[in-house]
Amino acid sequence: MKFTSTESYVATEDLSLAVDAAVTLERPLLVKGEPGTGKTELARQVATSLGLPIIEWHIKSTTRAQQGLYEYDAVSRLRDSQLGDERVHDVANYIRRGKLWQAFEAEERVVLLIDEIDKADIEFPNDLLQELDRMEFHVYETGQTVQARQRPIVIITSNNEKELPDAFLRRCFFHYIRFPDPETLKKIVEVHHPGIKGALLTAALTRFYEIRETPGLKKKPSTSEVLDWLKLLLAEDMDPADLKAEGQNALPKLHGALLKNEQDVHLFERLAFMARGQR
Repeated sequence: MKFTSTESYVATEDLSLAVDAAVTLERPLLVKGEPGTGKTELARQVATSLGLPIIEWHIKSTTRAQQGLYEYDAVSRLRDSQLGDERVHDVANYIRRGKLWQAFEAEERVVLLIDEIDKADIEFPNDLLQELDRMEFHVYETGQTVQARQRPIVIITSNNEKELPDAFLRRCFFHYIRFPDPETLKKIVEVHHPGIKGALLTAALTRFYEIRETPGLKKKPSTSEVLDWLKLLLAEDMDPADLKAEGQNALPKLHGALLKNEQDVHLFERLAFMARGQR
C-alpha cells in the first residue's frame, strides 16, 4: 500500500514517504503545517489513494478523549427507568460509540482522522496514548474490552496552537507540510483550475509570493486562499497586465480572498501610500 498523488491532490515526494513510513511503522502520522496547506484533506486523499473508508473526528476545545472511545448516557437511562422502559435492564443500550470504537470495529481497515488535536485540552493527547498504542480499550459499564479488528491508519493534524506532550510525540511519525514552492503550487493550481492561461498564472503567483514575503504581515495567505483568489480572477476575466500594474506594495485586487484581517489590509495601504510619496 503506497500513497501517491490523486486526481485532486498533489502530494510531494517527502509527504508520500511520510505516509508510507507511518503505515509501515504502524504509528499515527502527526501532520503540522500552516492553516490551509491541506492537512485535513491529506487524510481524505490517503483514503482515496489506498481505497479505504475514512472516519473523521474533528476536535473542538470542549472535546474530551473519552468521547472518542464511548459515552455512557446516564440521563437517558434514568428517564427510561422512570417511564418503565425495558431497555434500562441492558446498560449497553446507553453506550454511544465514539470514533475510535467505530474505527476499531470496522470490518475493513480504515483511515482515522483526528483533526486539529491542538484545539483540545493539553491532557487530551496523553489520554489517548494507551488506546492508540495497544489498539484496545475497556468499557467499564459493560465489562467489555474493545480490540481493533485491524489497525487503522491514524492521521493526526495540528496547527501548532499548543505544544503536544513529549510522550505523545514519541509515539507518532512526524511530518511538517512546508508551504509549496512555485512549481509545486503551479501543479496544485492546475489540478483545481485546469486550463488556466500561463500568463495569468505566472502573474498571479508572482504577486501572491510577493504578498507572502511582505515584512510585517500578520497572516500569510495559504494554498487554499490562493486557489480562491484565482477562482475570482478567472470569474472576473482579469488580465495579467492588471496584476503587474499594481506594483509590489499596492493592495492586491480582490484582496479579501488573500488578506484576512484589518492589520494586513492597513499594512498594504500604508506601503502604497509610502510608495506614492517616494515618486
